[in-house]
Amino acid sequence: MGKVNWWLWTKMLVAGGGVIWGGPALVRYLQPTDEELFQKYNPELQKRSLERRYEREKEFDDFVVKLKEQAKSDKPIWILQAEEEKANATNMARQQKLAESLRLAEEVKARREAMRKEAGLPVDSGKQGK
Repeated sequence: MGKVNWWLWTKMLVAGGGVIWGGPALVRYLQPTDEELFQKYNPELQKRSLERRYEREKEFDDFVVKLKEQAKSDKPIWILQAEEEKANATNMARQQKLAESLRLAEEVKARREAMRKEAGLPVDSGKQGK
């Protein structure tokens, strides 16, 4: 076997170490912190960000809680999330139908009251028995 070139190995180790440790160190040095970014926002964005902070934190906490519950199941998480989205879509469709029927009922009630006013009859304000 040939002679080992220790100078070459030393240069390669130093260069490799520089890339492996120096690259992330450079990124960490150049990357601004969250506070520095926040300070660069204009005042309106800072105010809006502070107002939504609690809401975002709550959404994230809810997501983590759901994820932990789903992780306890034997099914893969993506299947459980798809099932949950489907159930939520069904519930939303029900809520939309309910809201639509309530809106229609209000329209019918308003029409009925308008017709009573035109006919000169007393308007039923929903306070019967008082």
